[in-house]
Amino acid sequence: MIKQTLIFTTPVSLSLKDCQLVISKKEDDTIVTRPIEDIGFVVVDNPMVKMTVPLINALTENNVATIFCDSRQMPSSMLLTLEGNSTQQESYRFQIEAKKSTNKQLWKQIIEAKIKNQSALLKLVGKDGDKLKPYYMNVKSGDSDNREGIASQIYWKTLFGKDFLRSRDGFSPNNLLNYGYAILRAAVARALVGSGLLPAFGIYHRNRYNAFPLADDIMEPYRPFVDEIVYHQYMDEEVDSLNKEVKIQLLKCLTSDVKMNKIVRPLQIALSMTTASLVRVYKGQEGKLVLPEMK
Repeated sequence: MIKQTLIFTTPVSLSLKDCQLVISKKEDDTIVTRPIEDIGFVVVDNPMVKMTVPLINALTENNVATIFCDSRQMPSSMLLTLEGNSTQQESYRFQIEAKKSTNKQLWKQIIEAKIKNQSALLKLVGKDGDKLKPYYMNVKSGDSDNREGIASQIYWKTLFGKDFLRSRDGFSPNNLLNYGYAILRAAVARALVGSGLLPAFGIYHRNRYNAFPLADDIMEPYRPFVDEIVYHQYMDEEVDSLNKEVKIQLLKCLTSDVKMNKIVRPLQIALSMTTASLVRVYKGQEGKLVLPEMK
């Protein structure tokens, strides 16, 4: 089932009643309700939004990813449940005890899928995607010769022009990419918790200051789905600022069609398939991750 994504950009009061999220709008005294069980993501993008503690507890108990934005209107923190899966203790143990060779093979698969999807996106927007083929065809275990980094340099300059530099603080469309990736990262973290995995233990990302390194690993092949939306907003619509409409467009990446092993699923469902397959790999039940294909 596709879960709803709710974004609040104006002052509202949010509370809980009869398992419903109650939205009270101050400007016109209207009240709207949404079933908690139908919600997957809540984005709080206004400092005047008020939330009750019972509502916050109900959201976390239902594995809703509640995302808070900072003064720059960028996602800066989120709430997730500590008990997202009935067998998570067992999954934690397999995850923490995973062999180094297993993680190297997982990273190889992730990078192959990422570069393939970057290549596919370039073709979708009428550019030469075949130039990335030598890179995804020759990824080594653990990506020991950094095919990802070399391919990314080619990818960005082909997608947005030779002067574009990908950066967290760079000029547009970096701001659009940053917002989209933050939403994607929250969605991946939610899927990991739902599968009984610890986002804090990564496959490749291991920065001691990073609370969600596993989310950063798993989101890699999914990044081009954000890139596609940003490309059309920036290059076709000439949007370079984070207004409400472009944020809504970026949130739609969670429902983008994703091909997974010959079937097509919405991205938020595909994420759960990927994280469930990661559990099976850690348990030794399978050797390969279920990863997205961009077509």
